This record gives sequence, structure tokens and C-alpha cells, in this order.
Amino acid sequence: MKPVSILFCSLILIIGSCRNGHQYDIATDKYENTKESLAQTEQKNPARFLSVEGNNKKNLLGQMVIRGKVSNNAKVVAYKDIDIKLSFYSKTGTLLEEDHETVYETVHPGASSNFKSKYFAPKGSDSVALHIAGAKY
Repeated sequence: MKPVSILFCSLILIIGSCRNGHQYDIATDKYENTKESLAQTEQKNPARFLSVEGNNKKNLLGQMVIRGKVSNNAKVVAYKDIDIKLSFYSKTGTLLEEDHETVYETVHPGASSNFKSKYFAPKGSDSVALHIAGAKY
């Protein structure tokens, strides 16, 4: 009876020690590939993951003062040198002029950055629309 129990215990130890160690490696590799794929998607489409909002007013010199905030909704990529397209509109909604402003800061995933710009806007300007034109990573 003793040899059978020793054999049985040995079999249990052998089976228990033969775990598949590759499952952790496969899961880690899959996670890394997904992370790389997400990073590539975020790098190719900065306008999809960045948003900008702001307001404007005129100062005593007649300049249009634009205060805004750029937010990064990406999960992996930090963006820098963010290019913002400014569209100046009249009271009737007619596009008068377009210009670009670059925010020279790094905005990390989930973070925001404030900016302020002053422009001598075209005559008759009433409002400004802000759009993300591009960014570096």
C-alpha cells in the first residue's frame, strides 16, 4: 500500500509542477500588442483625441483676446506643439479669416493645458471658432 501512495503522491507533484507558464507570456504579449496598436492609432489621429474649448473678448486696443483649454483624451500618447485653427466669424456667421495658433506645451494623457492669445481680428469679427489642426507626439 505504501508504494501505491508514494506513486500517487509523486504523480500529483509531477502534474502540479507541469503548469503551462506560457499563459502569462501570451497574456502579456497580447497586452503589449494592444498597447502598441492603441499608441499607433493615437499617434496617427491627434485631432481625434485632443479637444479645444475657449472664449473670446475684445480688449481696449481692439484686439481679440482668446482664452482656451486643450484637453488630451488619449490613453497612451502625450501630445506637444498642438496646432489650433482659429476661424473668425462675423455677426451673420460669415467666415472672415482663418489663422493658426500653436500651443508649445506637452499635454499628457488625461490632462489639459490653458492658453491665451491676442489677435488683431479682421474688421467685423464677432466670434472665433477653435479646432485642432494637428499635433506632434
